Amino acid sequence: MIRFLKTLLFITGFCSFSFTTTQNDACNMRNNAFKADEEVRMKVFYSTLGMYIGAGEAIFTSTLERFNGKPVYHLEGVGKTYSAFDNFFKVRDKYESYVDTANLLPYKFVRNVDEGGYKKYNNVTFNQAANTAISTNGVFKVTDCIQDVVSMVYYARNIDFDKYKVDDKIPFDMFLDDEVYHLYIRYMGKEKIKTRYGRFNAIKIKPLLIKGTIFEGGEKMTAWLSDDPNHLLLRVESPIAVGSIKVDMMSYKNLRHKLTSFIGLR
Repeated sequence: MIRFLKTLLFITGFCSFSFTTTQNDACNMRNNAFKADEEVRMKVFYSTLGMYIGAGEAIFTSTLERFNGKPVYHLEGVGKTYSAFDNFFKVRDKYESYVDTANLLPYKFVRNVDEGGYKKYNNVTFNQAANTAISTNGVFKVTDCIQDVVSMVYYARNIDFDKYKVDDKIPFDMFLDDEVYHLYIRYMGKEKIKTRYGRFNAIKIKPLLIKGTIFEGGEKMTAWLSDDPNHLLLRVESPIAVGSIKVDMMSYKNLRHKLTSFIGLR
């Protein structure tokens, strides 16, 4: 039931807009938020009666590699439920993206998931110049500067939120399951937040979600990023089909910048 890694990847996965991102912004995002050996661990909590229990975790890592002779960030998101939760709904997911170090656009995306017995594998190669995506299932036309669900997480961390006003929408296009989705995140301003890790100064956003079996369409999910140059994902909250989830950052390694948004443990 809880496809929690996909949840984490969609949270930063962002009609008319009150602010329009320029084509240059979308196609030439420079990385100032993370470095190649970063690791971030998230814990997923599930609730049906107001009490949250640990259901699983996800780990996001980045490494510096080469793809077709070009330097890339190899970004991975690996998620699993805890053994005590497996009898309810077992998840073993792995998502990978190989993105250009110069502009954070993906060259390759791999999805390999096992969610409650539902298994799916898809290997996608992007030709950004030709606006095509070659997946396990065929060749598909895509829009300019297309993102995948993993690359978008790291792309979004590099957005300069200080350029936006509260309630502005930041659009982007994403390719998933052989379809192009036109999405956005809504900037909600800044506030202090208390997580299971501690207290932070945070940036609050609401992503537009695609309607599916778990989530209703719309802006019912809320996420918080660290209000410092890392823009580290701190917390996600959302209702789901049955109950609700809360996802907290629990540990990190090798951040690019000092976590200056951190206020204290309690």
